[in-house]
Amino acid sequence: MAKSKAERGRFSSRKKGEAVLRLMRGEDMDLVSRDLGITAATLSAWRDHFVAGGQASLKSRAADGRDAELARLKALVGDLTMRLELSREAVSRLRGGVPLVAGRSTR
Repeated sequence: MAKSKAERGRFSSRKKGEAVLRLMRGEDMDLVSRDLGITAATLSAWRDHFVAGGQASLKSRAADGRDAELARLKALVGDLTMRLELSREAVSRLRGGVPLVAGRSTR
């Protein structure tokens, strides 16, 4: 037996987007919600998320050459930071008389 529209369950993002676009084109919310078998509150929440996502995407800037350079420089800083930490630990061990490498002595 096929499920009724009210029992359909989850909707894909594509289906949600299509429903929101129907609202934005001027279809009545009650009509769309009845057609899809969901509450008007759910449909309204989808619309709010859709609009918020659109606003957020308009705020972000397009990727350019600076992004690649920034990623390269962040990787360089990470590498230099790791080397500095290893050097500090080596100096600390030398000052404490602890050998740098644990293991058997060759003497």
